[in-house]
Amino acid sequence: MSDVGGAPSDGAGSDGARSDVHASGETDGFTGPVSVESSLNLPGVPDAFQRLWTPHRMVYIQSGAQPSDEDCPFCRAPEMSDEDALIVHRGTHAYVLLNLFPYNSGHLLVCPYRHVALYDDATAEEIDEIARLTQTAMRVLRETAKTDGFNIGMNQGRIAGAGIASHLHQHVVPRWATDANFFPIIAGTKALPQLLGDVRAAVAAAWPA
Repeated sequence: MSDVGGAPSDGAGSDGARSDVHASGETDGFTGPVSVESSLNLPGVPDAFQRLWTPHRMVYIQSGAQPSDEDCPFCRAPEMSDEDALIVHRGTHAYVLLNLFPYNSGHLLVCPYRHVALYDDATAEEIDEIARLTQTAMRVLRETAKTDGFNIGMNQGRIAGAGIASHLHQHVVPRWATDANFFPIIAGTKALPQLLGDVRAAVAAAWPA
């Protein structure tokens, strides 16, 4: 079984699978210019925070470019093969797939099959399975990718930054102490060490039966 991560390869993104699933722009990676300003160089009272400005993200959110309900990528994905949709596990009420535009290698999304936008509209069965699949995702990524931590959460609604607001999905983003670098800031580039298809195969193989 191959591990998630490893030495960088020439292909730092998708290997062609599920090219149309998130074509609407679930752009949870850095896809445009960003700027960083230190609070120590700004007028006002310093608060020890460094601010990272990503205006391209809000432009996308406010543009109305998100897919319509009839063209929801999270509804289409389960109709495809696991390999093409980058699905690592199918449950009864929810499933797990890789984000086509990951923050980090192994960035997973936990989604209900049912087309529902808000977490408080999910059924008890959906909430229970989303929670259990999130736990399993953490354990599998910790095993395969030797993670140091995770970012976990949902963006509920366009105003909260949801790229696909009409179908709720939980992000499970693996983190490492060494995963920060200057590429996203100065070049608008996120370096990923492994092709999405290879990551999917490794995570799916490690997922408990």
